[in-house]
This record gives sequence, C-alpha cells and structure tokens, in this order.
Amino acid sequence: MSRRNAEGGAGVTTAVVFGEVLKHFREAAMLTQGALAKEIPCDRSHVARVEAGTRVPQDTFAKKCDELLGTGGVLMRLWGRIDWYPQVEHPDWFRRRAQMDAVATQLYEYQVMVIPGLLQAPDYARALLSQTASGDEVEERVRARLSRQQRFLADNGPLYVAVLDESCLRHMVGSPAVMRDQCAHLMSIGRRPNIRIQVAPAVAGIVRPTTSMSLITMPGGERWVYSESLSRGHFNNDPTLYARHSRTYDVLRADALSASESAALIGEAMEGYGHDEQARAQRNDLDQEQLQRQRRRQLHRSRPRFPHRRPRPRQQNP
Repeated sequence: MSRRNAEGGAGVTTAVVFGEVLKHFREAAMLTQGALAKEIPCDRSHVARVEAGTRVPQDTFAKKCDELLGTGGVLMRLWGRIDWYPQVEHPDWFRRRAQMDAVATQLYEYQVMVIPGLLQAPDYARALLSQTASGDEVEERVRARLSRQQRFLADNGPLYVAVLDESCLRHMVGSPAVMRDQCAHLMSIGRRPNIRIQVAPAVAGIVRPTTSMSLITMPGGERWVYSESLSRGHFNNDPTLYARHSRTYDVLRADALSASESAALIGEAMEGYGHDEQARAQRNDLDQEQLQRQRRRQLHRSRPRFPHRRPRPRQQNP
C-alpha cells in the first residue's frame, strides 16, 4: 500500500494522530502497551513511541494492530494516508543514490557485514547509525534511510533482489533483541512479490564480489554499478563493467541459497538471537540479585556496633 492518498496528494494526517488512534483502540481493548507489544511481538518502548508520534511504524505493525485490536482495518488505512517522511535530508554524498532509488525499475544488491539500508528495520538502522552520530542527527538519518524503503515496500514496487553474505546475519548490531527483530523484518518483507532475499552461506567455493555493490536499472534502460567507500558513493555506467559485475552477480545468485532456504537460515538466526536475549535477561536478573545481596551485606557491615554487656557469672557463697 502506498503512503500517499488515492488522489496522489500529500498526507492528510500526522504520525501523532496515528498514535492517538492506536492508543484509543488499545485502551478500548483493555490492553497495556506491554501486553500489545507481547502479542505483536515487539518491545513495549516501540508501542509507546508510536503512540507518542515519535517512531515510524511499518505497515506490518499497523496491520497486526488492526487484527489484534479488531479495528476493521482503520489503522492500516490511516497508515497509508500519512506522509511519514516529509522533507528528509540525505547526506550530500548519498543524495544521488537516493534519487536513483526513487525512480529505478530494477535493483540488484550484494552486501557483506551489515544489512543493506533498504532492508533495515528501524531499530537496526538506529543502532547502526548511532555508531557514527548522536542525538537528533541519528533520528534524522534514520528517517532518511527509512524513507528510501517505501517505494520498494509499496504495492507494485520495483523488482529488488538482495543477496546477503551470511556475515550480515552473524555480525551483531545493537543487541540480540535488535538482531532478532531485524531477522523477523527480513522474513516479513521477503514475502513481498517484488522482493527476493537470498543468503550466500559462509562456505568455501562460492564466488563473491570483492565488495558490496548495487546494480541499478533506470527507466530509460541505462544501467549503473554503485559501490561505497567510507564516506563516498562510486557510480559507473560503463556497459563493459556492468556486464562483468552482472555475470559475477548471476553466478553468486546461482550458488546462494534459494529464497525459501534463505528464509529458513534467517529464521534459525532469529531463534538464536532470541535465546541470546533470554540468556542476557537471565544474567541481568542474576547480576541484579547478586548486587542487591552485596548491598545488603555492605549495609549490614556499615551499621554501628554497640558492645553487648554479658552478665557476669554469679559467685557462689563459700
């Protein structure tokens, strides 16, 4: 579903209104934020921020809330009429690539170590961008990154094929909870008819590109190879270079796991991160218990001590 209204105009409401409507239906269903989050599933803080209008929800979030709260599809329709990303700003060096994504007819990507931006869940993007930015800059960059996704997540979006090196799933960004939700996000959007996600497993014999890259087809048929260095995008439309990289990509896709096999591997990774998060929570509980015991011992030791008078033994008369 497009985020624009049926007439193609700008959004007719705001994220704050969406949050208020969600809160109304949640309270009518006699659910706390934590209870709703558990059913979705997601973190309670995510529900709280969506209700406050400070977090952009995915369409899958709106659809699931409709089902759980029995709204008759109100939230999903409202979600589709909101312009969630007005006037976002991309970094200067990336602006050209963002403009190409806005019109590209086909996009093929290969990525190592980190999930590509078009497939990142909000919390994953936030944790990743927090490594190089802070404060309001992080949120602005997250909004800009998520804004690029909407065309590919809309109905009849352009073809998007992503081959992820297995390192993308194993390299932890943020926390186990962030990675668990990111894996769930991959499995969800990988079911869309225009999106295919494949994983190149960490086994010998697979011919891989030497770096992450994108193969972009524009409306007029022009084709570009795109890659990145630390803070710069590299574009090349040389037909010979494109053909060479395209052949390498075709071989990689043939050697990679199929979409269904990849979904199974992503599911295994998600389950593993779920266990890691549970173990971390148990360790935190244990640490808190040990800390409380230590504080009680310190408190006991710091209490003032008063000498106790012991009764003298009675002397017997001779």
